[in-house]
Formats: sequence, structure tokens, C-alpha cells
Amino acid sequence: MAPTEDIREKFGRFRILVVGRANAGKTTLLQRVCNTTKKPEIFNSRGEKIDATVVQSSLDRGYHDITNELVFGSNPDFVFHDSCGFEAGGEAEFKRMKEFVLERASTTKLKERIHAIWYCIPMDEYHRAITKAEEMFFAECDTSGVPVIAVFTKFDALWDDAFGKLTEEGLTLIESKRMAPEKAKEIFINMKIWDRLRETQYPPKNWVYLAEMDKDNADCGPLLEGTTSALGEEAMQMLLMSTQRTNLALCIKYAVEWYCIVGGISILSEDICWKIQRNMAMWFPHMKVRHE
Repeated sequence: MAPTEDIREKFGRFRILVVGRANAGKTTLLQRVCNTTKKPEIFNSRGEKIDATVVQSSLDRGYHDITNELVFGSNPDFVFHDSCGFEAGGEAEFKRMKEFVLERASTTKLKERIHAIWYCIPMDEYHRAITKAEEMFFAECDTSGVPVIAVFTKFDALWDDAFGKLTEEGLTLIESKRMAPEKAKEIFINMKIWDRLRETQYPPKNWVYLAEMDKDNADCGPLLEGTTSALGEEAMQMLLMSTQRTNLALCIKYAVEWYCIVGGISILSEDICWKIQRNMAMWFPHMKVRHE
């Protein structure tokens, strides 16, 4: 495997398309991933910065440019594209989104490729979690090998229902509050939302659920791990690991999984030990490795 800097030179920044209806918690999610509370800067496809008022004016007129790049100053190595909810834009918006995916999934310009797609489904409307928009996307949108991760946002909305069910079962208020998150998972599984998505023409590669992302200590680790797992290819996993800056434990996990086991070698020479150390170190962002 080439060093991380060589992978970044070849593939550029880690690029993600974020899909989902309005109020799915997409902006909050991206802020958490980039460890900031500020809004992103917006650039056009030529890398020119666009004033936020110009973008809002276009949205007010019903037009959204999916090719625009959203970049947070706290971590400019992530580039996000927002589908802006094709449900509101109808067939035309959906067609633009499909064309963008097909183009950016297979372009020979490696630094313009999208590496993952996060499809956000808010659970505060879980009775209509799978709408026409989701049905259209997973039935018609061939992502050409780019993994789609179904992200069930606002999962804590299920906690209230879980709390109510637990109290009805005779548990105390304290017990119900403590057990509500686990009960919510049971409710979610019984809803068979993931089963429905898995049976579609172009199903998601993985899924995660996220709760209380509006809190200061919100954990986006499950999303990063779910995305890394869905990528499959080592180079793309390493690109993501070197981009994210919020989860050192995840870097350790993948470094150990890939390099800690040396099969078929009974004696570790100094040279082999150095190679293992170097290869493991490549999974850690912003680390300088020196061999003395």
C-alpha cells in the first residue's frame, strides 16, 4: 500500500454526496463530522467561492446546483455535495441527481469522484420513513460501485415511544429512561425498514443510526466506521481515516485489523517490524513517521 500522502495526491480530498429530504438533520450531521458549529463555505465546480446569499436566492427560485462543494474550515479535506431533497424538486431534481452520481462515480478525473453517499432518513417521522423519494432512489439510482450508507438520523425520536412502552410494561420511570435507547433499537428492527431497503434494486451497502446529534458530545463514530466498512477497498479506507480527525480509536481499529497479524512469519526481523510500524502509522491522520 502506498503511503497516505500518495493516496491523497492521487484521489484528492474525500468527497461525499449527502442525500435526504429537508429537515433530515444533514447540516448538523456534517458539522459533527467536521467538529464545528459553523456553516460551510460553498464553492462552485471551478473552485470559486460563492456568496451564501447567492445560493439562498437560487434556492428561493427553486434551483439547486448539486455540483456545488460544501467545505468546512475545520476540516477542508472533506468535500460534501448536497442533493437538497429531490422530493421537493420532483422528477427534474431527481434526474439531475442521477446524472451527477453516474458522472462522478465513473469519471476518469479521480479527484472529482465521489467516494461515498450518505442517504439520511429522519426517524422523527418514522411512520413515513420510506417515502416516494427513497423508493425512487433505491429502485432507479445505480451508484456504479460507490457505496450508499443509509443514515437514520434523529434516532432519539424513537426513545419517547420506547419510554412509553416500557412504562406500560410496568417499569419505573428511571428504569424506562435507562432502557429506552435499547428498546428503541428493538422497535426499529420490528419496523423492518432495513429489510425493505435491502430488498430494493440498488440497496444501501450499510446502515447506521445516530441520536442526539445536536448535543455537544454527539458521537459520529458509528457513521465513520459504517462508511469505512462499506468502502471495502483499503486505499479508500485509508483516505477516509486520514481525512477524519475526530476518532482516533477508529484509526487504531483499522490499523490493527490490517497490519497487526503477520501470517506465516515465525521470526520478525528488524526490517519487518519497521514495515509493520510504518504501515500501521499510515492509518493515523497527520502523523509524521521517521525511521532512525
